[in-house]
Order: sequence, then C-alpha cells, then structure tokens
Amino acid sequence: MRIAVTGGAGFIGSEVVRQIIEQTEHQVLVIDALSYAGNLQSLKPVSSHPRYRFSHSSVCDRQVISQLFTEFQPQIVMHLAAESHVDRSISGPDNFIEANIIGTFQLLEATRDYYQQLPSTEQALFRFHHISTDEVFGDLAETNDFFTEQTPYAPSSPYSASKAASDHLVRAWHRTYQLPIVVTNCSNNYGPYQFPEKLIPLVILNALQGKPLPIYGKGEQIRDWLYVADHARALLRVALEGEIGETYNIGGHNEKRNIDVVNTICQILDERFSEKPQGITSYSQLIQFVADRPGHDKRYAIDASKIAQQLDWQPLETFESGLRKTVEWYLDNQRWWQAVLDGSYATVEPISYQQEGDKS
Repeated sequence: MRIAVTGGAGFIGSEVVRQIIEQTEHQVLVIDALSYAGNLQSLKPVSSHPRYRFSHSSVCDRQVISQLFTEFQPQIVMHLAAESHVDRSISGPDNFIEANIIGTFQLLEATRDYYQQLPSTEQALFRFHHISTDEVFGDLAETNDFFTEQTPYAPSSPYSASKAASDHLVRAWHRTYQLPIVVTNCSNNYGPYQFPEKLIPLVILNALQGKPLPIYGKGEQIRDWLYVADHARALLRVALEGEIGETYNIGGHNEKRNIDVVNTICQILDERFSEKPQGITSYSQLIQFVADRPGHDKRYAIDASKIAQQLDWQPLETFESGLRKTVEWYLDNQRWWQAVLDGSYATVEPISYQQEGDKS
C-alpha cells in the first residue's frame, strides 16, 4: 500500500512512520510543515529507506497537497498533522484554528478531489484516517464512567474544540460526499521522541537538570496513559482493517493521577542514580505545585472494547513497563533532546522527495 502520513515528523506520526518502514512492506509519504514540534531527527532511523519519502508541506496548502497526491497516488491518508498542546492553545488559539480546522478542511477537499478521480477499483481500496483525541469528550464526572464512541462532545479548551471541529468535518465529508473515512480518538500518549513540553518528558528532563517539577493544582487530574508504540500499532490496524465510517477509541487501560505519574518517574530516577542534584536525596523533592490551568479537565478514561473486539488490538505495555522504557530512552538519547532544548533540531534542512526524484 501507499500511505500518506500528515504530521509524520511529530511524536505520534514519526512512530507510525517508523513502524510502517520497519515492520511492513508499505510505502510512506510524510507530509509535514515542520512547525516547532516537527522534528526530522525523529525520522532519521528510516529516512534513507527506499520506501520512505518526505515533503516539507502544510496541509493548509491545498494546491501542494493535490500535487503530492497526484504524484504519490496514496491509497490511505493518515491525518495526524495538528497543533496539540493545551497550554499553547490557551495562550494563542489562532494557530490551532488554522492548523486543526482550516488545515483539515483543506486536506479533506484535496482528498475529495483526488478520490473522485480514482478508478472504481482504487476507490474501493481508499480510505481517509483521521486521528483525534479523547479530549473532545470533555470531563468525566463519575469515577466509574468511560468515554465510548457514543459519548457526546463537550470540549473544554481551544485545542480540544479545534479537534472536535475537525472530527465533525471529517464525518460530514463522509456523509455528504461519501468520502471513505475512519476516525480514532486516543488517550494521553507517552514514550520516546515526545516533545519536552508534555508532562512525562518535561518531568524527566527537568529532574535530570535539577529543576523544579511543576504540577498543576494538587496533581489530582486523572489520565489514561497509552504507550506511543501501542497507539501506532492500533492506528495502522484501523487504517488497514477498520470499517468505513466507523470510530474507534484507543486507550491504554492505565488510569493514573498526574502526581502518581510524577512520583513514579522520580522513583525510577532514584533507582537509576545514587548521586542526586545538590541538596536533595530524592527527585520527588523537586516537585512544585503551581496554579491550575483554566478549564482543566478532571478525568479522562477510554473504553477501548470496540477496537479490541472488532480489530483484535490490545496494548502490549503496562504503564510501569512503558514508563520505564520511556525514562531509559531519554537517558540514552541526550543528543536528541538536547537538540530540542537548544533549538538546533529546527536547523536541519528537509530534503523533499520531489527534489530527489522517485526513490521507489
């Protein structure tokens, strides 16, 4: 299959791309605007492979996307390109509206034009896979409640509102224009190559540098944690085998309070390092509670029974095994995260496959 992955230089997207190249025979075209969270170093393990191609392009540019589709002839489009950090959406929502809503609209229109020109045999194979978040559902008030595929949308932040809008657009294009789509909504991801603004890598790197470990409020917020490699496996399963028009929730079955996540990271680092930053005997002494962010949802939890029953997917990692792997990865890959912290990752020049020629 020929698979186009938007946002393929991001955290989740790059894991999807690495799995496509390393574990399948499919071809992949990465389409990424390389905004601040896009990192070509995350694709370095597969970037020289003959089945890998890259285009430094934005999904907001419909003409460019149409040209790429004409050249690459994708049979699957996996749409992961999005602005995704809640804090940034609160301080500056403009980019989220542009990337997540306008970008999805432009991509849908380019895809619709491309799909309508395909012969019927190719149309039968084609699908548009939209990757979204459980944050579109808002807050879970009841401790024994879970998000299902039928949960009403109630987004709380500019980020989740923009993703909710993109979900609605994708489903509308399916109903109105018969574009073959599948949608997935996932819980909180963690793992290697995650941008250090998110909770788990932020805590790991701050701890290593002896900096405060900031936690919103009292750290009582509960999230369902999903190891990124498990998520990518689920995404590929849905992209290749999911039923057209269906939505699948993807969760890790790992509900944890933020404070417990941070304490577990501190325990792993305490075991790993006998010598601590000056003045502390445990990394947990670096924990610092800060004012809660506006509209902070209390609890997310995913019911992932549908994808388990219909597509035979289950997460392979427990939270404990996945978190230990994540901490070890950051300890072993200082060059990657140091380049992010000092900004040098953004100076890597992308090489577009249009300039290189067809490598297949």
